[in-house]
Amino acid sequence: MRSLLLELPGEPLWPIHPIFHTSPDGRDPTSVTALPVTVLLPAPSSWSSGHRGRGGTIMTNGSAIQVRGLRKVFPGGVEAVAGVDFDVWPGEVFSLLGPNGAGKSTAIGMLTGTVAPTGGSARLAGFDVATEPLAARRISSVLFQDPVVDRPLTGRRNLEIHARLWGVPVRQIAGRLEEIVEAFTLAELIDRPVGTYSGGERRRLEIARALVSEPAVLFLDEPTVGLDPRIRLELLDVIARLRDRSEMTILLTTHYLDEAERLSDRIAVMRAGRIVASGSSGDLIAALGDQLLELRVHGDPGASLASLARAGIAGRDAFAVGSTLIVPARDRGADEARAAVASTGAEVLSAVQRRTTLDDVYLWLTGDDLVDAA
Repeated sequence: MRSLLLELPGEPLWPIHPIFHTSPDGRDPTSVTALPVTVLLPAPSSWSSGHRGRGGTIMTNGSAIQVRGLRKVFPGGVEAVAGVDFDVWPGEVFSLLGPNGAGKSTAIGMLTGTVAPTGGSARLAGFDVATEPLAARRISSVLFQDPVVDRPLTGRRNLEIHARLWGVPVRQIAGRLEEIVEAFTLAELIDRPVGTYSGGERRRLEIARALVSEPAVLFLDEPTVGLDPRIRLELLDVIARLRDRSEMTILLTTHYLDEAERLSDRIAVMRAGRIVASGSSGDLIAALGDQLLELRVHGDPGASLASLARAGIAGRDAFAVGSTLIVPARDRGADEARAAVASTGAEVLSAVQRRTTLDDVYLWLTGDDLVDAA
């Protein structure tokens, strides 16, 4: 039986949900630093015999993407990826979510063979990306952040060349392009030079290009970065249709929470090269609690959190972003929290109780503005 290895930052005031692998900075953000504790939890029984995604077939090793201890240290000792472990199941959409510099693109670079790992291993459909690179590339495709299509050529010619380079039989190319053009609504664009395309149109063509080889695994690295809001939403619709109509395994990197929440079966949150939590968006939200207290204060947020902790209102998962305090509500209300903060001399500008969102979980896990209220 497999197990999940979780590192928890010590004995909590309240139980920490197992979805959280570590606290964001490896320590207790709202009380004294605790000693690290390692906990082994049994994995779901279905994992022992393979796992099926949204209709994908089960591969012999159980996962479409398998990552173990993957690490990258750049010259100068900069550790971009710090020994991450995860599996992506066949037919699943899995997102690496995190701020700029979290290590998402470096991780994709190692999985696609464009960045040499310092340590660890990665397999695509059972093929080791380091020792079997050609086999791994044959069954995968990638959409990088930077454009890779040839602007002077037509969209059709770009797709034809990519198909030939990827070994698609000549007699199949025309039919495959026809299917892709229809699926991505490229009919009015396909015979125009790519240099005349808008940013969103070019991005659609690049996704279509990545699919010409019919990959089993597709990597999308920040696919909507730099696009204006309307074009970004249109492209999300394209990716969502691909997700719904395909059994392809997709690994998506993004720092947009709405993208991850809309498109993903599971999300892994990265911070400083480490995965600090993973699960479905619902799991991540439930782990922090269904309801939050949000208090905007004029005064020292650290002292305010300390007062909330002494009153038994704030636990290890309370945090501050600027002058706003975010506290899981549990069985305590906004009026009690307001009174506890006011006792420190701070002015409470507003205090409300509301539902927890993925944004709250993301801020707790990745924010640098955490306050130590010890």
